[in-house]
Amino acid sequence: MTSPRGILLAGLTVSLVLGGCAGTSARDQTDVQRSLDQSPPPQVLLAEARELSIPDLPKAAAQKQPLGAHADELFDPFAKADEGGEEYDPWEPFNTLMFEFNRKVDKYALKPVAQGYDFIIPDFVQVGISNIFYNFRFPQRFLNNVFQGKVKGASIEVGRFLLNTAVGYAGFLDLAKEIDLVTPDEDFGQTLGFYGVRPGPYLVVPFLQPFTVRDFAGYVTDIFLNPINWLVAPIIEVEGVPSLIAHKNRTTTTFVQIGVRVGEVVNERSRNLEKFQGVEEATLDLYAAVRNAYLQSRTRAIRE
Repeated sequence: MTSPRGILLAGLTVSLVLGGCAGTSARDQTDVQRSLDQSPPPQVLLAEARELSIPDLPKAAAQKQPLGAHADELFDPFAKADEGGEEYDPWEPFNTLMFEFNRKVDKYALKPVAQGYDFIIPDFVQVGISNIFYNFRFPQRFLNNVFQGKVKGASIEVGRFLLNTAVGYAGFLDLAKEIDLVTPDEDFGQTLGFYGVRPGPYLVVPFLQPFTVRDFAGYVTDIFLNPINWLVAPIIEVEGVPSLIAHKNRTTTTFVQIGVRVGEVVNERSRNLEKFQGVEEATLDLYAAVRNAYLQSRTRAIRE
């Protein structure tokens, strides 16, 4: 079977230049396959939403196993709205157009670069790079745990960050996972859902992952919650607050932000070349599969 993680990757891995270091969880860090003559479609394992972006442990690099804090749960990416996530897609014509645009960007730009990258960079290094990016997104995960009153989750995030940063080479090694120091990812879209904000319409935009309107608002908010974006490479300028790259050096900041984001996306795409290929070949309606898997995964993440 092909993984829902791979299906969701169709919408996620074309995020080339936007969003800086904020990122969204993607749950990542399980296969969905539907043959042409198979009816009904099988139920499949869908890893938690955070597994889309969570890195694997180095020891799992060869198998490319997703890292997750929870057990996998059965989901059907072809389920109707009343069987899984809330399906509300009034902008489907626009979304379909953007989805096909993103697929072409992936096919003609991102995938060839990722293939060359994968040929050069060993698997364990790719896993370590993913771990570092995940580690640096600690602030927004911690804050969203606090916003939702999840004291245990916030404490675990602090412990993970300190351990992996101090002993795991800035997060290259996910030692916290080895001692079962794990907790569900939290983002501001989930925080809004926690307080009863409805998801709104499904939305696909160029170069970025799928969203609902609520989750897109959460994505933008998480950019502001990440201090890297105003203390290191400031896309957000706060008067009187110093930054590693001076506010006046906007060109340098732009190149750093785009370079880091492109590097992260290429690294993640490289780690999932086979999975994504299998999903594309096995799925009749990739747009619907991505949408349904995304909506189900977000529904489950908010219920946690």
